[in-house]
Amino acid sequence: MTSPRENETTGTGQSAMTGTPGTPPGARRPTAVDAIAEGWVDTLLELSPELHVYLGRPGREGQYSDYSPAGHERRAEAARRVLAALDSAEPGDEVDVVTAADLRRELELDLERHEARLHLRDLNVIASPAQEIREVFDLMPTGSEGDWATIAERLRNVPGAVSGYRQTLAAGIAAGAAPAKRQVREVAEQAAAHASSDGFFRSLVTGASVDGAELPESLRADLDRAAGQAAEAYAGLADFLRTELEPAARQDDAAGREEYALASRGFLGATIDLDETYEWGIEELARMTEEQEAIAREIKPGAGVLEAIAHLDADESRTLHGTDALQRWMQETSDRAVEELSRSHFDIPEVIRELECRIAPTNEGGIYYTGPADDFSRPGRMWWSVPEGVTEFATWRELTTVYHEGVPGHHLQIAQATYNKASLNSWRRIAGTSGHAEGWALYAERLMEELGYLDDPADRLGMLDGQRMRAARVVLDIGVHLRKPRLDGTGTWDADYAFEFMKRNVNMDESFVRFEVNRYLGWPGQAPSYKVGQRIWEQLRDEARRREGADFDIKRFHRRALDLGGVGLDTLRAALLA
Repeated sequence: MTSPRENETTGTGQSAMTGTPGTPPGARRPTAVDAIAEGWVDTLLELSPELHVYLGRPGREGQYSDYSPAGHERRAEAARRVLAALDSAEPGDEVDVVTAADLRRELELDLERHEARLHLRDLNVIASPAQEIREVFDLMPTGSEGDWATIAERLRNVPGAVSGYRQTLAAGIAAGAAPAKRQVREVAEQAAAHASSDGFFRSLVTGASVDGAELPESLRADLDRAAGQAAEAYAGLADFLRTELEPAARQDDAAGREEYALASRGFLGATIDLDETYEWGIEELARMTEEQEAIAREIKPGAGVLEAIAHLDADESRTLHGTDALQRWMQETSDRAVEELSRSHFDIPEVIRELECRIAPTNEGGIYYTGPADDFSRPGRMWWSVPEGVTEFATWRELTTVYHEGVPGHHLQIAQATYNKASLNSWRRIAGTSGHAEGWALYAERLMEELGYLDDPADRLGMLDGQRMRAARVVLDIGVHLRKPRLDGTGTWDADYAFEFMKRNVNMDESFVRFEVNRYLGWPGQAPSYKVGQRIWEQLRDEARRREGADFDIKRFHRRALDLGGVGLDTLRAALLA
């Protein structure tokens, strides 16, 4: 039963090297395969200018991807060219073998998705262009007049991005490839909220300043006009969704086996037996529930989970009041973990030991990590998007979330991958899958338990809170989208049954549960990638231990695995167990 609400991050890696960032000793000489991979990154930056912001690379910071059908076709053509180049390139070393295998896996999957026309119905409540067009502003700097001028430029470009996206969705209507009605209705509400007079775009520029000093009148006026244009575009998107897309959208929330298998491969970078995984998920959920109930009795003799939770929630020593206290606690907890683990269990270069913990500028609910800029001019950041009206936070619930998003979780993966320039090309450092990244983060939670950081039963209960949720959504996600029989034998999985199932297995406010279930319904295959990814990471560790026997060293295993960078889990398995 849980409260953490996380978003997807991608990209992992670790460097055991020391020295100046970007120039550690022992650098490889770039190869033909590296050049192809670097060229693909350059192509992605050209096709998706928003990546400049996410990677901290200068250039085109105010521009957007072409979200129209023509833009999607250009990306598919680019993928075909890179595959052809890989066909003629000879790997020069073991690094190249991994790069070529994983780049080919991703490009072929991209083309399969394109041919399946999934882009024509790319709309959901959390990770579709409707959110991406807005979310890039969260990382745009605001420290100078030039920064605000760039924000004004991007705001002016929002209407064009939204127009291209609408063209793609309209093509989906014409092709009979529309998303589910539930997702359309929810996203229409999101778009309308952003378009309102107190919505995101107008709030973004209200009171804009630099170090407390007002901006020049002309720039302020430009920002106001541009924010109005962006808000108007989102109002138009909301209207399009309600009047044109919703009538054409399908009633069924289920993606079906074929689309689900494709989505699962994308999020895991691995092919799994979906039916076996569903049965394993049921068993894992039962195990997590039993473990949680045992710890509840340890916290309060004779208590059930809900009673133990109520007991902990009444403990003022475990409660934070206000977002300022939350931010300070996040930062102190993260700093302590970085300092202690860098001395005892991991090689953490000095340049990546800075991890900023921030309250997000939105109120949508979610805890997520964004990686550092490519040159570390912007550090890695952990964000907490606090829903409106939420003012109290239980530390026992969220301790493992800090480890999940920070160290040894996502920050250790992603920041070290950024640092590891000497041996990994750019694509290997920024690529990755949810199964690799989120699977590692869940693996890291259990690792912190093994290292003694969760000796307090309350903190272990909080960790199991999250683990139980991740097991539950393996069952829910596969059950709904593959139209499995309900666990109670009363029919097949649907949205109503999924909502009731989730309420029984998490300790969340009903609005959180509703959002989470809507997320799973609209983003097939993503939610299970966390727990399934953890399972694969644990399987790889156990297999390595079996093979190496007395010579097995867990620290060496972690270093070898994360030195591979962000790769699909099938690629990871092949490289580690070759």
